[in-house]
Amino acid sequence: MSKPKSDKEREAGRFAYDGLNRVLHEKARLSIASCLAAYPQGVLFNDLKDLCSLTDGNLSRHLTALEQAGIVEIWKGTKNNRPQTLCRLTSNGQQRFLDYLAVLERVVSDAVVRSKYHNNITSSGNSA
Repeated sequence: MSKPKSDKEREAGRFAYDGLNRVLHEKARLSIASCLAAYPQGVLFNDLKDLCSLTDGNLSRHLTALEQAGIVEIWKGTKNNRPQTLCRLTSNGQQRFLDYLAVLERVVSDAVVRSKYHNNITSSGNSA
């Protein structure tokens, strides 16, 4: 029988948040993924650029990174003899984004709980 773990041992790595996907965690990529999650049928490049307040080059660079990671798929075509690019989350990308959001929710929850705990201690006159 192993000895029970101490509180410190149980807490080891508790705030490491390994599920925060580095590809999605960048601000512009988080904006892109959030937008594409809101429009599962896809978003045209220029609309995505406007919705995320990005330049052509910046959006293109981030879409390339998301596409290489298998999170986004991109279709190029034409409409009325004008080139169009449609972007959307892959099914794998959608799941990875939802998993990422679940970890992010845990980060926020932990911060709120710990913050309330700390505020209760300091307001009662005790020091932490």
